[in-house]
Amino acid sequence: MERNESALVRTLKYLSLGIASLIVLFPIYSVVVGAFKTQVEYYQSGLAFPDDWFNFDNFARVFEIGRLGLGFQNIAVVLLFSLAGNVLIGTMVAYCLSRFDFALRKPIFGLYLFIQVIPLVTTQVATFGVVQALGAYNTIWAPILLYIGADVLQITIYMQFIKSIPRDLDESAMIEGASYFNIFRTIIFPLLGPATATLIILKTISIYNDFYIPFLYMPSRKLKVVSTAIYDFVGPNAAQLNVISAGILLIFIPTVLVFLFLQRYIFSGVTNGAVK
Repeated sequence: MERNESALVRTLKYLSLGIASLIVLFPIYSVVVGAFKTQVEYYQSGLAFPDDWFNFDNFARVFEIGRLGLGFQNIAVVLLFSLAGNVLIGTMVAYCLSRFDFALRKPIFGLYLFIQVIPLVTTQVATFGVVQALGAYNTIWAPILLYIGADVLQITIYMQFIKSIPRDLDESAMIEGASYFNIFRTIIFPLLGPATATLIILKTISIYNDFYIPFLYMPSRKLKVVSTAIYDFVGPNAAQLNVISAGILLIFIPTVLVFLFLQRYIFSGVTNGAVK
């Protein structure tokens, strides 16, 4: 009975894993095979392999018509400024909340937690008005202003790392005459390297894949990013799915490479910050 039950459990386990794998890999497969098909072939052959695996016309159209090269250029600028501000603000906020005991410390951290439970859609009218009042609408600074703020996950990870740094280092530096800013700059910030690397990876993937904010706040064709570049191939009545598949594949490759090569920093950074 025990052997039969264990065999049944193993069978169900591998069956469920196989079904889950098919569900995850099926969209990737459809994008890969669709990227090398012509538009007629795409609608006629379904999910079959393309007739010519060396048909790169769709990729050329993504760069020529969709201006994907400009999208990569714009998203690189957005990432550069957003991540720099994100790291700077996040480390400073976490440093203040971790090292100093003041009256509003808990309410400030509570506000960061409270913001996470508010749906993003409910605040878009007010956010849009603020961005427009600042003169940032339809400029590359609009998404930068929205991405630059630190979120509660980032602050929490930084706080866990800072708590693991002995306060004796701060006190020794203060005896030597160092100010709070010098302590942060020379002691705290360099020791936050693993957490910073982890959050840069997570933020990069999040900003890189975001479609909503660039589409809403940067409608100009000169301000395309990778997530909005392929939108030119979506018409009012139909979409060029073969070209869109090629664009998705090109956009998908950098995120896969980043995750495969840097996933150890993600896991080690999160676990090291979670356990003191």
